[in-house]
Amino acid sequence: MQIGQVVYDKKGYEYELKQILPDNSGYLVQRIYIFTEADEYYEEVGNEVIFLEKVYTEKPVEAKLKEIEELDKKIAKLKFPDPIREKNKNISYINNAFSEYVGSHIFEMSGFVTQNTILGNYTYNGKEKIVCACEDFTNKDCVLYEFENLALSVNPDKKIETELADIMEVIDGIKKISSLSLNDNIKEKFWDMFIIDSLIGNTDRHNGNWGILVYPINNKAKFAPIYDCGSCLNPILDDSDLEKMNEVEIKNLAINCYSCIKENGKKINYMSYIKNGKNVECNNAINRIFKRINIDKIDDFIDSISCMSVSRRKFYKKVIGYRYEIIKNVYNRLKFSGSLNN
Repeated sequence: MQIGQVVYDKKGYEYELKQILPDNSGYLVQRIYIFTEADEYYEEVGNEVIFLEKVYTEKPVEAKLKEIEELDKKIAKLKFPDPIREKNKNISYINNAFSEYVGSHIFEMSGFVTQNTILGNYTYNGKEKIVCACEDFTNKDCVLYEFENLALSVNPDKKIETELADIMEVIDGIKKISSLSLNDNIKEKFWDMFIIDSLIGNTDRHNGNWGILVYPINNKAKFAPIYDCGSCLNPILDDSDLEKMNEVEIKNLAINCYSCIKENGKKINYMSYIKNGKNVECNNAINRIFKRINIDKIDDFIDSISCMSVSRRKFYKKVIGYRYEIIKNVYNRLKFSGSLNN
């Protein structure tokens, strides 16, 4: 163990390691708090240094089991590996369970409210598969309205797909629905989501994969937790594919990643769109979100997923790292030029 690293107590709470006492007789630690408040992201280390007789570099099994038990009460679905539909592929399934889990947690680490997810093993017909359990974040008091349904409410005569101008028009129309009391700036939340989707390479953020939560008792509404990230991080690539890829090929994959959102009928290339800096709302989202992205923490999280192959962990870190550097360069350029609204 090293000073400054994250450790856990037996209940699974996170601490920053401050000092290892002689002969490993104990540890001095500070509790880490992470929370979201008023659309700002905070990570604080408590002022009080406390003594723990024992710490763990990973959450103890008991703590993990408690998390699983709590989530099991609210599971909406298990995300199984999807059958491959691409021709000339020898493998039987894609790795969308890993994509869902990692993508959701990167959103969470970047200060977003997300659907809770956990990885687990599921045995069916004698075969064991790694699946991702996804929490149902709705309940009797709140209802999820996916964006495609909101679009029909705003303009029932127009079929809205993924053209950016149409999406912006519907978002502006949502604000005019007199029966809803919105607690969030939906347009800002959309662009914030776009930035992290660009980081993880989410190719399928269509209009059924995001929305708002409505509380019928008072008609209050807010941006829904992030959900359905299973199409990020190139899930169709098998481990054998990743092992054969060189640095140039990985970099090309990182750069040439397209959103399902279109501008003038063409899918948006995430990195090109961010680099051109022509969309002020996108630029302002970069200013809000980049400061929340802790690339070292993301790398550590990916390394902690022991059930995922070494080649996939390396690939995830590299492809995210290339995109992170592009976003960082754009952030610094915009800040230097004074183009950001602070």
